[in-house]
Amino acid sequence: MTAARSNARGIALMAVAMLGVPVVDGIAKYLSDSYSPLFIGWARYAVASLFVLPLAYKYHGKRLFPDEQRFAHLVRTAFLVTAMTLYFLAIAHIPIALAVSAYFVGPIVAVVLSVLFLRETMTLRKLLSLGIGFVGSLVVRRPSGDIEEGVILAFGAGLFFGLYLIATRQASQHSDPIKTLAFQCVAGTVLLTPQAAFTFQVPEIEVLWLFLGLGLFSAIAHILTILAFRLADASTLAPLVYLELVGSAIIGFLIFREVPTLMTLIGAGLIIFAGLLLVVRKNGKANLG
Repeated sequence: MTAARSNARGIALMAVAMLGVPVVDGIAKYLSDSYSPLFIGWARYAVASLFVLPLAYKYHGKRLFPDEQRFAHLVRTAFLVTAMTLYFLAIAHIPIALAVSAYFVGPIVAVVLSVLFLRETMTLRKLLSLGIGFVGSLVVRRPSGDIEEGVILAFGAGLFFGLYLIATRQASQHSDPIKTLAFQCVAGTVLLTPQAAFTFQVPEIEVLWLFLGLGLFSAIAHILTILAFRLADASTLAPLVYLELVGSAIIGFLIFREVPTLMTLIGAGLIIFAGLLLVVRKNGKANLG
């Protein structure tokens, strides 16, 4: 396969994955009318495990999980499930597009953390990105002049997502992606079991397919992302993450009749621009700041 064709396939897979993630969010928001977001978060990981574990067994047999740095993998999973739980709590109260806009401060937070804890260099481009992202977050934070609880939860989710990105950089550099995903699903299920136990409700038969879809679409999005990163460079795929915001706006409008406010769109645009500043190309090569 030529490099150009490999890149094109990677971009296509990543685009489908990012447009599929809002489907999970839409299902979670719909279910949150009748079920606790805490229970829904657990169900997402539990059902995803049912799809991912057979795949991991097919490729790795009984050695389903990473053999190295398991505590580091546990820490990164804890950050991720915390981010997801806060995010599901957020979308139960505010429009999906608004929540995603706030959540996308995560990659910008990761830059700050990488400078503080990984001793990476703070460049002018990174500093400019942080400044623009901060302004964008302020705009999103006050779309109607008041600070909404759901927005604060979404920003909290973004913070923990940033921590997850840093932990992933440390823990997953030498781990098989399928094993990593299998560990993430199982460990996430275990970590979220206590909150599920306190909020457990037997799902009605007519919504069981939605709970299955919650885990299935989540697993598919993760697997497509893994395949995409095997085919194309991270610097090529990173900007496509912001397609999630487009998908969220579409799902929010079509299913929940949510229309993003002008301030939300402006703030989201600033945050996206700040993120894209971190991934640019000079002389045909990726420049990460």
